[in-house]
Amino acid sequence: MKEKVEKALEKIRPALLADGGNVELVEVSDDGVVKVRLTGACGGCPMSQLTLKMGIERILKKEIPEVKEVVAI
Repeated sequence: MKEKVEKALEKIRPALLADGGNVELVEVSDDGVVKVRLTGACGGCPMSQLTLKMGIERILKKEIPEVKEVVAI
């Protein structure tokens, strides 16, 4: 599943890079929890939780039904 998540993140990454940020995959657990690290401008942005939940998590869940949750560490 980790490869699927990486592939999906590659689709999201250009939008984050355009705003000076990025996302790094940290871990994909067996129970469907994806851990990511928001970097660059995304790391300290007050809107990062919205980006995480409404952007990254929504897209990952749509493309990979096994994903249950996306959390930032």
